[in-house]
Amino acid sequence: MGSLLNITNDTFEQEVLKSSTPVLVDFWAAWCPPCKMLGPVLEEVAPELEGRLRIVKVNVDEQGALASRYGVMNIPTMILFKDGREVARIVGYKPKARLLDELSKHGI
Repeated sequence: MGSLLNITNDTFEQEVLKSSTPVLVDFWAAWCPPCKMLGPVLEEVAPELEGRLRIVKVNVDEQGALASRYGVMNIPTMILFKDGREVARIVGYKPKARLLDELSKHGI
C-alpha cells in the first residue's frame, strides 16, 4: 500500500518513539473502506510535510499487539507522537484539508 513505511512491534520504538521528528501513525486494515479512502490522502500529505512530520502505517490485523497497546478500537485511527508521547488522536477518515487543519493545531 503506497510508499509509507509499515511499522511492526519490532520497529515501533525506533521508528516512532525515538524519532526526533513528530510521527503520525495510521492504524489501518486492508478490509476497512475508510482506511482505503485515507491511504491516498496520507500518501499526498507525506511529501508536503517532509521534514516536519513522518507518516507511518500499522496494519492492525498483522500488529494486533500495537493496536491493543494504544487502545485502538476503531480504524482508521491516527495517533500523533511527539518526543515519544501521544499528543493527538484522530479517528475516522478525514479529507486532506481537515487532516492538515488537525495537524496544524500541533505545530505541524
